[in-house]
Amino acid sequence: MDIYLVGGAVRDALLARDTDTAAHFDRDWVVVGATPEAMAAQGFLPVGKDFPVFLHPQTREEYALARTERKTAPGYHGFHFHTDPGVTLEDDLARRDLTINAMAVAQAEADDPAHARLIDPHGGQRDLQARVLRHVTGAFAEDPVRILRLARFAARFPDFSVALETQALMVRMVEDGEVDHLVPERVWQELSRGLMEQRPSRMFEVLRGCGALTRLLPEVDRLWGVPQRADYHPEVDTGVHLMMVLDMSARLGASLPVRFACLGHDLGKGTTPADVLPRHIGHEERSARLLKGVCERWRVPRECRELADVVAREHGHVHRCGDFSPTALLRLLERCDALRRPERFTEVLLACECDARGRLGFEDSAYPQRDRLLRALAAASTVDPAPLAAHITASLPDDATAQARAQLGPRIAHAVHTARAEAVAAAL
Repeated sequence: MDIYLVGGAVRDALLARDTDTAAHFDRDWVVVGATPEAMAAQGFLPVGKDFPVFLHPQTREEYALARTERKTAPGYHGFHFHTDPGVTLEDDLARRDLTINAMAVAQAEADDPAHARLIDPHGGQRDLQARVLRHVTGAFAEDPVRILRLARFAARFPDFSVALETQALMVRMVEDGEVDHLVPERVWQELSRGLMEQRPSRMFEVLRGCGALTRLLPEVDRLWGVPQRADYHPEVDTGVHLMMVLDMSARLGASLPVRFACLGHDLGKGTTPADVLPRHIGHEERSARLLKGVCERWRVPRECRELADVVAREHGHVHRCGDFSPTALLRLLERCDALRRPERFTEVLLACECDARGRLGFEDSAYPQRDRLLRALAAASTVDPAPLAAHITASLPDDATAQARAQLGPRIAHAVHTARAEAVAAAL
């Protein structure tokens, strides 16, 4: 039985990352010359559903038996996996996606993979040095998830280019319909990871370049070439603007819900009638409707979809809140459910700031709307509805009519709203 460290831990060590940090990355191990029975006999816990994967009895790291795979049907699940003691390390590395992920070192040297004897049959170290993302073999074309993974790596390593032959292969995969067989869970998994990388725009550029974006997110793909008013958007092109917003969200360290909200905030601009361009009247509501379809298609988690819906509907009002009266500010806070969910509202504001600063020449601009709305929210939150409700309820005579009693709730709501508006006016 021989054990090797493979994949990302080797790649990242060779990228000259700090050794202490690299040691905390997930480590993947491949076991050659073993059987499931031999692994179990040594205390490894089997966890793999499709092929033999085991958890180490002490470290809980994953150890997979070396395997090969054969395409049996379209899509991600259409594979037959083969493992036995005769499968070599080279066989296992040949089935991997990218050359930079198809390197290994022996377990005995795994504590310092950057200086270990490298097993690199497909030129991964060369491609690391050249900053190239290249597929290992033609087997890349058998799994459409690999297009998404490559796009995600492009977002993680934005100075890497895609090899021309790999680009051509991905185009053929899209044309052959492989992407159409992707399951929602895997699409969202890779998209969400890519959104959290160093430069999210690179993921969408790669997907767009091979034609996959129009299959997966046509609502996003159609934004390129759609003009906006140059006085508000010097970059003009809506697709270019969206990529700038996504990269701003990464620059500001935004959470995944904020980054997804940035992705969906302007979808409606792709459906603006040509005769009204470059204006986009009512694009907010159209964005929210399109966003709902995206979320249903890829089963986006509720936290992400709810924040994105608020941002899509209200980002224009947030941008213009400097001209709002105290009452209008309060109505905006209420529509955003800011009084009940102040933490989420701070994320709404961050997404709006990314939108405002994701414009050519505005990257380092201040966003005073944040302070104004947070001051308004703090003032409105000082109003305690309970005393107002008690006072109005006590003023109701014992012989009040049913109609008068039915109006009690609206009267209380109006009184609370008025008091909050007055508090906002005083604070501002």
